[in-house]
Amino acid sequence: MTSVSHPLVSPSYRPAGGKAWRVVFDPVSYLALAGLLGAALLTSTDAQAQPMNVGDAMVAATAYHDNGDYERDFTSVIQDASEWVRFRASHVTKPALVLDIDETSLSNWPEIAANQFAYYRNGRCDDLPKGPCGVIAWETSAKAQAFPSTLALYKMARQHGVTVFFVTGRSEGEREGTAHNLEAAGYQGWSELVLRPEGSHTASASDYKSAERARIEKLGYHIIANIGDQPSDLAGGHAERGFLLPNPFYRVP
Repeated sequence: MTSVSHPLVSPSYRPAGGKAWRVVFDPVSYLALAGLLGAALLTSTDAQAQPMNVGDAMVAATAYHDNGDYERDFTSVIQDASEWVRFRASHVTKPALVLDIDETSLSNWPEIAANQFAYYRNGRCDDLPKGPCGVIAWETSAKAQAFPSTLALYKMARQHGVTVFFVTGRSEGEREGTAHNLEAAGYQGWSELVLRPEGSHTASASDYKSAERARIEKLGYHIIANIGDQPSDLAGGHAERGFLLPNPFYRVP
């Protein structure tokens, strides 16, 4: 996992060969966080900027989560997405919503905090809040909680006749634990859970995810919204609009 920076507000963005999608992010919070992170940049004697200090970045990212700014910015994006889904649901045939899972539908903060933003794929995760916590063990434990705002959006979409697809970077071997976690967290009645085939690799997560959205469209669905926390969740088109959630905790290319 690496630290992440977010774009400011972009009214419209059109990936190559794709449909336009909108990035929604609070510039005030972004600039406040950037100010904290900027304190880690020092100018050397030869006038070249040093890399961001990792320790300072960790402190800033933790403060952003703990002081309520993260939840506020997250909820703001979901509210915009909810308004769009509610508006478009009755205007198209077979409306669909595509949701990412991690840091979009389910929160992995207990694992992220325990690992201090490091990534431990394997190993046990049975001593929280202490780490280390193996990511696979955490995800298959089905203990992740739903983001309340995303769950409310999900339920509203279902009530308005929108079919929901979860498209995640998790692997096929995690299907049982992931499905159980989604249902236990309140996500019930979804149409399909799409996971990566075991051992599959692409240069970017967008290659895999955009192909899956194209497949969903071929089934006759009209994807009115695609929501994720990584630019790679949204790139590649095949959705009327994409909504980018804040996530300064890690980057998925």
